[in-house]
Amino acid sequence: MNKDIPVVGFLGAGGIARSHAYSLNSLKFFYNDAPAVRLDTVCSLREETRSSFAVHYGFERSCDPGDFFKNDSINTVFILGPNNVHFDHLKASLSLPSVRRIYLEKPVCSNSLEEKAIRDLLERHPDVKIQVGFQYLHSSSIRSMLQLWKSGQLGKPVHFDLKYYHSDYLNREYRDRRRTRLTPAPDGGAMADLGSHQLSVLIAFLGSELRITSALQGGNFDDVPGESDLFSQISIYDDASGAVGTLSASRISSGTGDYFTIDFYCTNGAVRYTSQFPDSYEFFIEQQGNWTRQFTGSNFKPASTFPSAHVPSGWLRSMIHAHYVFLTGRAGNDFIPDINHGLQVQRLVTETAVYLDSFRKSTGKL
Repeated sequence: MNKDIPVVGFLGAGGIARSHAYSLNSLKFFYNDAPAVRLDTVCSLREETRSSFAVHYGFERSCDPGDFFKNDSINTVFILGPNNVHFDHLKASLSLPSVRRIYLEKPVCSNSLEEKAIRDLLERHPDVKIQVGFQYLHSSSIRSMLQLWKSGQLGKPVHFDLKYYHSDYLNREYRDRRRTRLTPAPDGGAMADLGSHQLSVLIAFLGSELRITSALQGGNFDDVPGESDLFSQISIYDDASGAVGTLSASRISSGTGDYFTIDFYCTNGAVRYTSQFPDSYEFFIEQQGNWTRQFTGSNFKPASTFPSAHVPSGWLRSMIHAHYVFLTGRAGNDFIPDINHGLQVQRLVTETAVYLDSFRKSTGKL
Protein backbone atom coordinates (compact mmCIF):
# COMPACT_ATOMS: atom_id res chain seq x y z
CA MET A 1 0.00 0.00 0.00
CA ASN A 2 1.22 3.52 -0.82
CA LYS A 3 1.71 5.17 2.57
CA ASP A 4 1.15 8.60 1.02
CA ILE A 5 -2.47 7.78 0.16
CA PRO A 6 -4.84 8.86 2.97
CA VAL A 7 -6.80 5.80 4.07
CA VAL A 8 -9.74 7.40 5.84
CA GLY A 9 -11.88 6.23 8.71
CA PHE A 10 -14.88 8.20 10.03
CA LEU A 11 -15.93 8.01 13.67
CA GLY A 12 -19.48 9.28 13.30
CA ALA A 13 -22.13 9.21 10.61
CA GLY A 14 -24.30 12.23 11.38
CA GLY A 15 -24.82 15.63 9.76
CA ILE A 16 -21.27 16.94 10.19
CA ALA A 17 -19.92 13.64 8.83
CA ARG A 18 -21.87 14.23 5.61
CA SER A 19 -20.16 17.62 5.24
CA HIS A 20 -16.75 16.01 5.65
CA ALA A 21 -17.60 13.26 3.15
CA TYR A 22 -18.67 15.94 0.67
CA SER A 23 -15.43 17.84 1.21
CA LEU A 24 -13.21 14.81 0.71
CA ASN A 25 -15.09 13.78 -2.42
CA SER A 26 -14.82 17.34 -3.78
CA LEU A 27 -11.06 17.90 -3.37
CA LYS A 28 -10.20 16.69 -6.87
CA PHE A 29 -12.46 19.32 -8.46
CA PHE A 30 -10.67 22.24 -6.79
CA TYR A 31 -7.02 21.17 -6.51
CA ASN A 32 -4.94 19.57 -9.24
CA ASP A 33 -2.48 18.32 -6.64
CA ALA A 34 -5.08 16.92 -4.23
CA PRO A 35 -4.13 13.44 -3.03
CA ALA A 36 -6.14 10.40 -4.01
CA VAL A 37 -8.25 9.54 -0.97
CA ARG A 38 -9.41 6.05 -0.05
CA LEU A 39 -12.64 6.12 1.97
CA ASP A 40 -12.11 2.95 3.96
CA THR A 41 -14.43 2.70 6.97
CA VAL A 42 -17.27 4.56 8.63
CA CYS A 43 -18.14 3.74 12.23
CA SER A 44 -21.14 4.49 14.43
CA LEU A 45 -23.14 2.66 17.07
CA ARG A 46 -26.22 2.12 14.89
CA GLU A 47 -25.72 -0.51 12.20
CA GLU A 48 -28.46 0.88 9.95
CA THR A 49 -27.02 4.42 10.05
CA ARG A 50 -23.42 3.47 9.33
CA SER A 51 -24.32 1.00 6.57
CA SER A 52 -26.48 3.54 4.78
CA PHE A 53 -23.78 6.21 5.14
CA ALA A 54 -21.09 3.91 3.73
CA VAL A 55 -23.14 3.02 0.66
CA HIS A 56 -24.33 6.56 0.02
CA TYR A 57 -20.98 8.34 0.35
CA GLY A 58 -18.59 5.77 -1.05
CA PHE A 59 -16.95 4.07 1.92
CA GLU A 60 -15.72 0.52 1.45
CA ARG A 61 -17.18 -0.77 4.70
CA SER A 62 -18.91 0.12 7.96
CA CYS A 63 -18.40 -1.24 11.45
CA ASP A 64 -18.93 -0.70 15.18
CA PRO A 65 -16.28 0.98 17.38
CA GLY A 66 -14.83 -2.33 18.53
CA ASP A 67 -13.90 -3.36 15.00
CA PHE A 68 -12.85 0.14 13.95
CA PHE A 69 -9.99 0.26 16.44
CA LYS A 70 -8.70 -3.12 15.25
CA ASN A 71 -8.22 -1.80 11.70
CA ASP A 72 -4.51 -1.55 10.98
CA SER A 73 -4.91 0.01 7.52
CA ILE A 74 -6.48 3.35 8.53
CA ASN A 75 -3.92 6.17 8.61
CA THR A 76 -6.32 9.14 8.66
CA VAL A 77 -9.13 9.43 11.22
CA PHE A 78 -11.99 11.94 11.33
CA ILE A 79 -13.53 12.25 14.81
CA LEU A 80 -17.09 13.39 14.20
CA GLY A 81 -19.23 12.02 17.03
CA PRO A 82 -20.95 13.79 19.95
CA ASN A 83 -18.86 16.19 22.03
CA ASN A 84 -18.64 13.91 25.05
CA VAL A 85 -16.87 11.12 23.11
CA HIS A 86 -14.24 13.28 21.37
CA PHE A 87 -11.57 12.60 23.97
CA ASP A 88 -12.19 8.86 24.12
CA HIS A 89 -12.12 8.64 20.33
CA LEU A 90 -8.93 10.71 20.15
CA LYS A 91 -7.20 8.49 22.69
CA ALA A 92 -8.30 5.31 20.91
CA SER A 93 -7.37 6.71 17.48
CA LEU A 94 -3.84 7.49 18.65
CA SER A 95 -3.48 3.80 19.50
CA LEU A 96 -4.07 2.75 15.88
CA PRO A 97 -0.75 1.42 14.57
CA SER A 98 -0.93 3.18 11.20
CA VAL A 99 -2.45 6.51 12.19
CA ARG A 100 -0.58 9.54 10.81
CA ARG A 101 -3.20 12.29 10.95
CA ILE A 102 -6.41 13.02 12.86
CA TYR A 103 -9.09 15.60 12.08
CA LEU A 104 -10.87 16.37 15.35
CA GLU A 105 -14.15 18.24 15.35
CA LYS A 106 -14.52 20.82 18.10
CA PRO A 107 -14.66 20.86 21.03
CA VAL A 108 -11.53 18.79 21.55
CA CYS A 109 -12.85 17.46 24.87
CA SER A 110 -15.45 18.01 27.59
CA ASN A 111 -13.64 18.89 30.82
CA SER A 112 -10.35 19.98 32.39
CA LEU A 113 -9.26 16.43 33.24
CA GLU A 114 -9.53 15.49 29.58
CA GLU A 115 -7.58 18.62 28.62
CA LYS A 116 -4.69 17.49 30.80
CA ALA A 117 -4.91 13.94 29.46
CA ILE A 118 -4.68 15.22 25.87
CA ARG A 119 -1.46 17.06 26.68
CA ASP A 120 -0.05 13.83 28.06
CA LEU A 121 -1.11 11.97 24.92
CA LEU A 122 0.60 14.54 22.69
CA GLU A 123 3.91 13.90 24.40
CA ARG A 124 3.59 10.19 23.59
CA HIS A 125 2.48 10.71 19.98
CA PRO A 126 4.47 13.74 18.70
CA ASP A 127 4.48 12.57 15.07
CA VAL A 128 0.71 12.40 14.58
CA LYS A 129 -0.74 15.50 12.90
CA ILE A 130 -3.96 16.70 14.57
CA GLN A 131 -6.10 19.45 13.06
CA VAL A 132 -9.23 20.81 14.76
CA GLY A 133 -12.45 21.68 12.94
CA PHE A 134 -12.54 25.46 13.23
CA GLN A 135 -13.59 26.01 9.62
CA TYR A 136 -14.08 29.78 9.89
CA LEU A 137 -10.30 30.22 9.96
CA HIS A 138 -10.22 28.83 6.41
CA SER A 139 -12.82 31.19 4.95
CA SER A 140 -11.67 33.62 2.28
CA SER A 141 -12.60 36.79 4.15
CA ILE A 142 -11.25 35.86 7.56
CA ARG A 143 -7.99 34.58 6.08
CA SER A 144 -7.58 37.91 4.25
CA MET A 145 -8.52 39.91 7.35
CA LEU A 146 -5.85 38.09 9.30
CA GLN A 147 -3.20 39.01 6.74
CA LEU A 148 -4.21 42.69 6.97
CA TRP A 149 -4.07 42.40 10.75
CA LYS A 150 -0.56 40.93 10.69
CA SER A 151 0.65 43.78 8.45
CA GLY A 152 0.38 46.16 11.42
CA GLN A 153 -1.48 48.85 9.46
CA LEU A 154 -4.31 48.96 11.99
CA GLY A 155 -2.03 49.61 14.92
CA LYS A 156 -2.51 48.26 18.42
CA PRO A 157 -5.86 46.60 19.31
CA VAL A 158 -8.02 48.54 21.77
CA HIS A 159 -11.37 46.74 21.90
CA PHE A 160 -13.35 44.08 20.05
CA ASP A 161 -16.77 42.48 19.76
CA LEU A 162 -17.66 39.07 18.29
CA LYS A 163 -21.10 37.47 17.89
CA TYR A 164 -22.38 34.12 16.65
CA TYR A 165 -26.18 33.86 16.70
CA HIS A 166 -28.67 31.18 15.70
CA SER A 167 -32.40 30.89 16.35
CA ASP A 168 -33.03 27.16 15.88
CA TYR A 169 -33.42 26.32 19.57
CA LEU A 170 -36.51 28.50 19.83
CA ASN A 171 -38.23 25.51 18.20
CA ARG A 172 -39.01 22.77 20.74
CA GLU A 173 -38.92 20.05 18.07
CA TYR A 174 -35.38 21.12 17.19
CA ARG A 175 -34.37 21.10 20.86
CA ASP A 176 -35.71 17.57 21.20
CA ARG A 177 -33.48 16.42 18.33
CA ARG A 178 -30.39 18.04 19.86
CA ARG A 179 -30.60 16.88 23.47
CA THR A 180 -26.93 15.88 23.56
CA ARG A 181 -25.98 19.53 22.97
CA LEU A 182 -28.03 20.81 25.90
CA THR A 183 -25.51 19.65 28.48
CA PRO A 184 -23.79 22.31 30.61
CA ALA A 185 -20.56 23.98 29.47
CA PRO A 186 -17.82 23.05 28.81
CA ASP A 187 -19.33 19.92 27.22
CA GLY A 188 -22.33 21.64 25.61
CA GLY A 189 -24.25 24.89 25.42
CA ALA A 190 -24.08 27.86 23.07
CA MET A 191 -20.60 28.99 24.11
CA ALA A 192 -19.02 25.55 23.62
CA ASP A 193 -20.84 24.86 20.35
CA LEU A 194 -20.88 28.31 18.70
CA GLY A 195 -18.70 30.55 20.83
CA SER A 196 -15.73 28.21 20.43
CA HIS A 197 -15.54 29.30 16.76
CA GLN A 198 -15.31 32.92 17.86
CA LEU A 199 -12.70 32.10 20.49
CA SER A 200 -10.70 30.34 17.79
CA VAL A 201 -10.78 33.48 15.62
CA LEU A 202 -9.91 35.69 18.59
CA ILE A 203 -6.86 33.57 19.43
CA ALA A 204 -5.72 33.66 15.79
CA PHE A 205 -5.79 37.48 15.88
CA LEU A 206 -4.67 38.26 19.44
CA GLY A 207 -2.76 35.18 20.60
CA SER A 208 -3.18 32.89 23.58
CA GLU A 209 -2.85 35.35 26.49
CA LEU A 210 -6.61 35.83 26.81
CA ARG A 211 -8.62 35.45 29.97
CA ILE A 212 -12.28 35.64 30.90
CA THR A 213 -13.31 38.31 33.41
CA SER A 214 -17.09 37.79 33.60
CA ALA A 215 -20.00 35.96 31.98
CA LEU A 216 -23.77 36.32 31.60
CA GLN A 217 -26.37 33.74 30.63
CA GLY A 218 -29.91 34.16 29.31
CA GLY A 219 -32.84 32.13 28.03
CA ASN A 220 -35.04 29.74 30.00
CA PHE A 221 -37.23 26.90 28.74
CA ASP A 222 -38.97 24.29 30.87
CA ASP A 223 -37.45 21.44 28.84
CA VAL A 224 -33.87 22.79 28.93
CA PRO A 225 -31.60 22.27 31.97
CA GLY A 226 -30.92 25.54 33.75
CA GLU A 227 -27.17 24.91 33.52
CA SER A 228 -27.28 24.89 29.70
CA ASP A 229 -26.52 28.30 28.22
CA LEU A 230 -28.89 29.07 25.35
CA PHE A 231 -27.38 32.56 25.22
CA SER A 232 -24.15 33.60 26.88
CA GLN A 233 -21.85 36.59 26.78
CA ILE A 234 -18.33 36.82 28.15
CA SER A 235 -15.95 39.70 28.78
CA ILE A 236 -12.33 39.08 27.76
CA TYR A 237 -9.04 40.77 28.56
CA ASP A 238 -5.90 40.30 26.45
CA ASP A 239 -2.85 40.37 28.70
CA ALA A 240 -0.50 40.83 25.73
CA SER A 241 -2.02 44.00 24.23
CA GLY A 242 -4.33 45.28 26.95
CA ALA A 243 -7.31 45.06 24.58
CA VAL A 244 -10.73 44.29 26.03
CA GLY A 245 -13.93 43.07 24.47
CA THR A 246 -17.04 40.94 24.49
CA LEU A 247 -17.99 37.71 22.82
CA SER A 248 -21.52 36.35 22.70
CA ALA A 249 -23.11 33.15 21.43
CA SER A 250 -26.80 32.44 21.03
CA ARG A 251 -29.09 29.64 19.95
CA ILE A 252 -32.27 31.64 20.53
CA SER A 253 -31.82 34.97 18.70
CA SER A 254 -34.90 35.25 16.50
CA GLY A 255 -34.39 36.09 12.84
CA THR A 256 -30.63 35.69 12.79
CA GLY A 257 -30.12 32.53 10.72
CA ASP A 258 -26.36 31.91 10.80
CA TYR A 259 -25.13 35.31 11.99
CA PHE A 260 -21.39 35.67 12.63
CA THR A 261 -19.72 39.06 13.15
CA ILE A 262 -16.22 40.25 14.03
CA ASP A 263 -15.28 43.84 14.95
CA PHE A 264 -11.79 44.96 15.95
CA TYR A 265 -11.00 48.59 16.83
CA CYS A 266 -7.36 49.66 16.94
CA THR A 267 -5.22 52.77 17.40
CA ASN A 268 -4.80 53.33 13.63
CA GLY A 269 -8.02 51.89 12.26
CA ALA A 270 -10.60 49.13 12.41
CA VAL A 271 -11.68 45.97 10.61
CA ARG A 272 -15.01 44.15 10.55
CA TYR A 273 -16.71 41.12 9.04
CA THR A 274 -20.30 39.92 8.89
CA SER A 275 -21.70 36.67 7.55
CA GLN A 276 -24.37 38.74 5.80
CA PHE A 277 -21.63 39.60 3.27
CA PRO A 278 -19.45 36.47 3.54
CA ASP A 279 -17.19 37.17 0.54
CA SER A 280 -15.85 40.50 1.76
CA TYR A 281 -14.73 42.42 4.81
CA GLU A 282 -14.35 46.13 5.60
CA PHE A 283 -11.45 48.08 7.01
CA PHE A 284 -10.85 51.67 8.06
CA ILE A 285 -7.47 53.43 8.13
CA GLU A 286 -7.39 56.69 10.15
CA GLN A 287 -5.10 58.48 7.68
CA GLN A 288 -7.41 57.63 4.78
CA GLY A 289 -10.59 58.53 6.64
CA ASN A 290 -13.01 56.14 4.96
CA TRP A 291 -14.26 52.57 5.13
CA THR A 292 -13.16 50.24 2.31
CA ARG A 293 -14.93 47.03 1.39
CA GLN A 294 -12.47 44.35 0.28
CA PHE A 295 -13.97 41.63 -1.89
CA THR A 296 -12.27 38.25 -1.44
CA GLY A 297 -14.38 35.71 -3.35
CA SER A 298 -12.75 32.28 -3.60
CA ASN A 299 -9.18 33.45 -3.12
CA PHE A 300 -7.83 30.09 -2.01
CA LYS A 301 -4.31 28.92 -2.82
CA PRO A 302 -3.38 27.19 -4.97
CA ALA A 303 -5.67 29.09 -7.35
CA SER A 304 -8.44 27.10 -8.97
CA THR A 305 -10.54 27.65 -12.08
CA PHE A 306 -13.32 25.67 -10.42
CA PRO A 307 -15.05 27.83 -9.57
CA SER A 308 -13.58 31.13 -10.75
CA ALA A 309 -12.15 33.45 -8.09
CA HIS A 310 -15.11 35.84 -8.37
CA VAL A 311 -17.60 33.13 -7.38
CA PRO A 312 -18.96 33.31 -3.80
CA SER A 313 -17.04 30.88 -1.63
CA GLY A 314 -19.59 29.55 0.85
CA TRP A 315 -19.21 27.58 4.10
CA LEU A 316 -18.50 24.23 2.47
CA ARG A 317 -15.78 25.73 0.28
CA SER A 318 -13.78 26.71 3.37
CA MET A 319 -14.22 23.18 4.72
CA ILE A 320 -12.87 21.73 1.46
CA HIS A 321 -9.82 23.98 1.81
CA ALA A 322 -9.39 22.86 5.42
CA HIS A 323 -9.24 19.27 4.16
CA TYR A 324 -6.71 20.18 1.48
CA VAL A 325 -4.43 21.78 4.07
CA PHE A 326 -4.97 18.85 6.45
CA LEU A 327 -4.07 16.16 3.91
CA THR A 328 -1.25 17.94 2.07
CA GLY A 329 0.33 20.19 4.72
CA ARG A 330 0.45 22.98 2.10
CA ALA A 331 -0.78 25.78 4.32
CA GLY A 332 0.76 28.85 2.70
CA ASN A 333 -0.13 31.82 4.93
CA ASP A 334 -3.15 30.08 6.46
CA PHE A 335 -3.55 29.92 10.23
CA ILE A 336 -3.84 26.22 11.04
CA PRO A 337 -5.95 25.26 14.07
CA ASP A 338 -3.80 22.43 15.41
CA ILE A 339 -4.45 20.53 18.63
CA ASN A 340 -2.62 23.14 20.74
CA HIS A 341 -4.92 25.80 19.30
CA GLY A 342 -7.89 23.56 20.11
CA LEU A 343 -6.68 23.24 23.70
CA GLN A 344 -6.32 27.02 23.98
CA VAL A 345 -9.94 27.40 22.89
CA GLN A 346 -11.01 24.67 25.29
CA ARG A 347 -9.27 26.42 28.21
CA LEU A 348 -11.37 29.52 27.58
CA VAL A 349 -14.57 27.49 27.22
CA THR A 350 -13.79 25.80 30.54
CA GLU A 351 -13.16 29.19 32.18
CA THR A 352 -16.46 30.39 30.77
CA ALA A 353 -18.25 27.47 32.43
CA VAL A 354 -16.89 28.56 35.82
CA TYR A 355 -18.08 32.14 35.34
CA LEU A 356 -21.49 31.00 34.07
CA ASP A 357 -21.90 28.84 37.16
CA SER A 358 -21.03 31.82 39.34
CA PHE A 359 -23.55 33.99 37.47
CA ARG A 360 -26.33 31.42 37.91
CA LYS A 361 -25.63 31.18 41.65
CA SER A 362 -25.57 34.97 42.09
CA THR A 363 -28.90 35.40 40.29
CA GLY A 364 -30.65 32.26 41.53
CA LYS A 365 -30.94 30.88 37.99
CA LEU A 366 -30.39 27.24 38.95
